[in-house]
Amino acid sequence: MTVKEAKGIMITRNRNIDMTRGPLFKKILIFALPIMAMYILQLMFNTADMVVVGRFSGSKALAAVGSTGSLINLIITLFMGLSVGTTVIVAQDSGAGKKEDVSKSVHTSIAISIIGGLIVMLAGILLSKPLLNMMGTPEDIIGLSTLYMKIYFISTPATMVYNFAAAILRAAGDSRRPMYYLVITGTLHVILNLFFVIVLHMSVAGVATATVISEYLSVVLIIMCLMRCDGGLRFIPKKMRIDMEKLKIIVRIGLPAGMQGLLFSISNVLVQSAVNSFGSTMVAASAAAGNVENYIGTTMNAYYNAAISFTGQNMGAKKYDRIDTIAKVSTILVFATWILLGGAILLFGRPLLSIYTSDPAVIKLGILRMNIMIVAFFTCGIMNVFPGLTRGMGYSIMPMLSTLIGACLMRIVWLVTIFKWYPTEVILFTCYPVTWTLAGLGQVGIYFYARHQIRKNTELEVEAAKM
Repeated sequence: MTVKEAKGIMITRNRNIDMTRGPLFKKILIFALPIMAMYILQLMFNTADMVVVGRFSGSKALAAVGSTGSLINLIITLFMGLSVGTTVIVAQDSGAGKKEDVSKSVHTSIAISIIGGLIVMLAGILLSKPLLNMMGTPEDIIGLSTLYMKIYFISTPATMVYNFAAAILRAAGDSRRPMYYLVITGTLHVILNLFFVIVLHMSVAGVATATVISEYLSVVLIIMCLMRCDGGLRFIPKKMRIDMEKLKIIVRIGLPAGMQGLLFSISNVLVQSAVNSFGSTMVAASAAAGNVENYIGTTMNAYYNAAISFTGQNMGAKKYDRIDTIAKVSTILVFATWILLGGAILLFGRPLLSIYTSDPAVIKLGILRMNIMIVAFFTCGIMNVFPGLTRGMGYSIMPMLSTLIGACLMRIVWLVTIFKWYPTEVILFTCYPVTWTLAGLGQVGIYFYARHQIRKNTELEVEAAKM
């Protein structure tokens, strides 16, 4: 395969960035930008759901859509976490030049994503209403929330396959094509939103149906892409089967990540239940403010994906010293994102919330939430990015435990103690920055422990080679 220089970035014919050679800052940023754009576009399309129903179907419809987010994440996150295992194993095999192993990982990953997607779809459809009732969803929106979720979960097989396929491409150094496909399907999503809600007056059913159609188009596009790839990345449907050795590695790395996401989602469901106790106006305000805040979170999540892929490939190539540079670059990018985007949200909070709704009570409560959350969002970025470095090195259980104790467990403790004693909106939302900080400190400590172990093992290998 020929390689060309493009402004100092080594890029192969299939758009893959060479992660194991050359300066890292520019490469990480160039790799992360398409992922960032993809996440922001995805969030914009989700925003379109909320804006369309909020503006054309009212604040109750907005609350109905917004109240389902934490519950949807709870149901899908365990299987979605396995895609982290896919990223790591494909990145390490690519870095080591093992084409046959890459091929086995590709076909195993697509197979388990289909199985996982079907399981999640059935669970979501069957459990939607009982779980919404358990969360104390206000009576005036629970019917709309249930309808939205049941239609939405029809899309989860496609969502699951798309995310695993995108993880495969990113692990090999291609973060652009998943973004291109999202632009196409997201544009269709917005058009269908407007048509179903404004023209056909379908309200929450309309935005959910638009999601289903666009998600299935996205999976068609990305699977066609994998079928046209060269070498080990090429997906051949008749070769799709589960390789047990690859599955074990994917589960070993991905299951703790999925469990971390699951536990995190459980804590968020409990927080959402507390939000629900303030009524549908607070639910709408929290949903709108949370959607705005997610623009920072999804941007930082791009650095998490970059950290996994870059660390994984350099581990495979045995270039361990580059991992420290990856950590420094990731931290700088998180801090810069917090300053730029966080500052913009604090300055323009009211106009941003006005996009979702014209209800002054909703806007007032939304600004209250954003002011509390944004001030400490840097710690959220650290909490999310450093596990990517550690998982790229092959350590997955310890990051899960740090999130379990520092974020999930402490968030529950906060709800049953501090919030119970002082049940106000300010006390409720303060649990986020407090637990982000605790979990973030734990993740940084775990990273340094993992690097120490890598150095120790390397020294032992060198000594053994001399004997």
